[in-house]
Amino acid sequence: MEHQELYGKIAQRLDTLAKFPKVKEEKPVSALLEENGISRRDFMKWAAGMTAMFSLPATFTPLMAQAAELTDRLPVIWLHMAECTGCSESLLRTDAPTIDNLIFDHISLEYHETIMAAAGWQAEQNLEDAIKKYKGKYILMVEGGIPAGSSEFYLTVGPHGKKGAEHARDAAASAAAIFAIGTCSSFGGVQAANPNPTNAKPLSKITNKPVINVPGCPPSEKNIVGNVLHYILFGTLPALDAYNRPKWAYGIRIHDLCERRGRFDAGEFVQQFGDEGAKKGYCLYKVGCKGPYTFNNCSRERFNQHTSWPVQAGHGCIGCSEPDFWDNMGTFEEPLADKLYSSISADSTADKIGIALLTVTAVGIAAHAAIGAIKKDKQ
Repeated sequence: MEHQELYGKIAQRLDTLAKFPKVKEEKPVSALLEENGISRRDFMKWAAGMTAMFSLPATFTPLMAQAAELTDRLPVIWLHMAECTGCSESLLRTDAPTIDNLIFDHISLEYHETIMAAAGWQAEQNLEDAIKKYKGKYILMVEGGIPAGSSEFYLTVGPHGKKGAEHARDAAASAAAIFAIGTCSSFGGVQAANPNPTNAKPLSKITNKPVINVPGCPPSEKNIVGNVLHYILFGTLPALDAYNRPKWAYGIRIHDLCERRGRFDAGEFVQQFGDEGAKKGYCLYKVGCKGPYTFNNCSRERFNQHTSWPVQAGHGCIGCSEPDFWDNMGTFEEPLADKLYSSISADSTADKIGIALLTVTAVGIAAHAAIGAIKKDKQ
């Protein structure tokens, strides 16, 4: 009964959105998919996958597909702050576009410095016009850390010489929803690493409005597009964890779905890069993998058209979706071992198999690794 009621609410919302005029007159999603060799069946399989990511029943798949087809009713403003543009690159695939990429192409992207044709005065005018025209209706996505306080001048943008923090505050003030895309915008990222010479801050420290963090260096395209679809479906912000990350994407640890998890439980570890264990796909914990401390869905969604991710390629997770990872997770090629690590979102009941126990304040995985190795030697 509860699911039926929710289904009805979403269907009603989508029917209402369908009556809104398109923000831009371009090809429908179906035409974009056909041009790129993606069948309707593949599109529906993608919609089913997105439905499962949101923990919705399979019967909601047609609603997800409809939401994707209505993304042209939603204006988006994307701002670049202090960053490397890697988050945009994660999304704007050109060699083999995925459905996620095409959906984002379908969105009315009113301002994006990397891909727009305008420059200088015209670009600045486009941003001001978009904020004014779609006031209270657009989604704001911000990429990059933001120099703050007396250091705002370190990021000066456009012909008017406005500070990046000014741009972010002005755009946030009229936004319907705000997403910090990538770890730099979510938590400050490498720019905020000690000694943080530019006083870089996350977007949430620049505006008083609610900010949804979508961390990762970079986050997967599915995590970016998924938040847009969630907003279209429900008209509300998603359930969040303690760090304002959507639980549907950051609710589990990378360690929990890692393809090398069985090796970890068996006490089979790579001792150094290139050794026999590395060739056999052993666990990378002892060469620095931070998967047990990192909340993200990389091990499930992967990158590069969902073909691979760092652990599959042979390097451990560096914990890039966690706050202050640059300072807290180093050295990247060494285990944290018994180093004190605080994470208020950590699951205190996880890893009770064997000796491993990840608690809210400390990690006992090193003991598990040692004992596992001893047992293996005895066998």
